[in-house]
Amino acid sequence: MTAFSERIPYMRASADVVRVLFESVTDPGTITFGAGAPAKEALPVDEVAEISRDIFTKDGVGCQMLQYGNPMGLPELRQVVLDHLLTPHGLPARYENIIISNGGLEGLCMISHLYLEPGDVVLVESPTFVQTIETFQLFQARCMAVETDKDGFVIEALEENIKKYNPRLIYVIPTFQNPSGRTTTLERREAIAELARRYDVMVIEDDPYSELRYSGVALPSIKSFDTTGHVIYANSFSKIFSPGCRLGYVYADQEIVDRMYDVKTATNSLTNVYTQVICAEFFIRGYYPEHLKRLREIHGGRRDALMNSLAAHMPAEVTWVHPDGGLFSWVCLPDWLSSTELLPEVMAAGATYLPGRQFFAEGQPILDSCMRLSFGQIPPETIDKGVQIIAEVVKSKL
Repeated sequence: MTAFSERIPYMRASADVVRVLFESVTDPGTITFGAGAPAKEALPVDEVAEISRDIFTKDGVGCQMLQYGNPMGLPELRQVVLDHLLTPHGLPARYENIIISNGGLEGLCMISHLYLEPGDVVLVESPTFVQTIETFQLFQARCMAVETDKDGFVIEALEENIKKYNPRLIYVIPTFQNPSGRTTTLERREAIAELARRYDVMVIEDDPYSELRYSGVALPSIKSFDTTGHVIYANSFSKIFSPGCRLGYVYADQEIVDRMYDVKTATNSLTNVYTQVICAEFFIRGYYPEHLKRLREIHGGRRDALMNSLAAHMPAEVTWVHPDGGLFSWVCLPDWLSSTELLPEVMAAGATYLPGRQFFAEGQPILDSCMRLSFGQIPPETIDKGVQIIAEVVKSKL
């Protein structure tokens, strides 16, 4: 049989992890802390049904939804991004600087097409989101992890790695980071933008969780400190509207967006027009403020339930991150205990999580003693039951 390209074995390990991640979402018999999905109770089913009925009337825009569209994205949705998601957060973007993508990951793929050649280095946080490691590896790039602490990238370590590797990209999730739940401080956000300017390296700021804040004070994005066009801001509608709609967007300087347009037409031509129309109408009709309030109430309650359950059931040797928002907490067992080895026993008892080792790239220690717990999909009472299962297995090993 004809051999696959060199890209496929290069990304095999991370692809296997992502396969497990998605399969765990659909297993109804398991309490899954593995998938980073929002609560089904928070999905705007009624609003989307109403919008769909209105659109497919004689005077609606049904024909527009079923036709080809602009590769840059639906004009109305790009305006929604500008008016509702960028300008209110201090990002004075222009309409021309926004391109709509098929989910947040396509934005990262388009950026990778623009900048990465085989063997190029991408600096990432330690830990970082495994699916972006998979994406960069698809382009045969080398992901090098940089030291982090509770406040994000350690800036001295980041600068040292920039000098050492001359990276093509720096990838960072500064707000409610996946998988750790931590948030990069204001001072370090400004420092990252300054390093990008000083060393002429592009930064991808991936920001899908910042709207889901339950406590603490909102911080300006890294992009807001960018004065030279070195920061590309990537985001998604998956957590604030619908994961299934597969919509995201990128905000960057004009030359970058123009070249992303070229990549877009060469790969899939355009983003799903149907879901773009539905999503734009959702915002235009004014549903988003109340929806966001509900998102925060539901997920904030589940964050609190997870924190309370961990405090009630986990032994003293276990620590965890108390996130101010997002969908994840990072739980660390004693160093000698492997979350990978514990997982089969936890799954046999009816729960699951993602072992921490999957989120580390080369260059930093791989912490197999950690695990990512996602609380978005699980009702509070089920969260408590799931944490008890994990805690009992942990206690049996201590």
